[in-house]
Amino acid sequence: MGDVNIKITDRNGVTHNVAAPTDMAMSLMEVVRAYEIAEDGTIGVCGGMAMCASCQVYVLNDTPLPEMGDEEDAMLAEAFHVQDNSRLGCQIPITEELEGLEVQLAPYP
Repeated sequence: MGDVNIKITDRNGVTHNVAAPTDMAMSLMEVVRAYEIAEDGTIGVCGGMAMCASCQVYVLNDTPLPEMGDEEDAMLAEAFHVQDNSRLGCQIPITEELEGLEVQLAPYP
């Protein structure tokens, strides 16, 4: 196992090419925090429990993702700025299948 390459566009429109480790059990939200792509305190506010939607992203390509769970679906039903391609970054584990994933951070509520 190694790293996967992910493109993350921040809330200012700047795209960051990051290498995300597949061997550390991280989520996409944790990668955004580790690379400081979002302002401190504006991502993963609930700690990755699918309870706040601060880590909402728009998936920009067709990289296969894990199926959306009930908690994520319920949170997105109540969140702001939701689009058809919205997902919670805390619910997307970093795996080898994410190679080439492209996402954009949703506006902070």
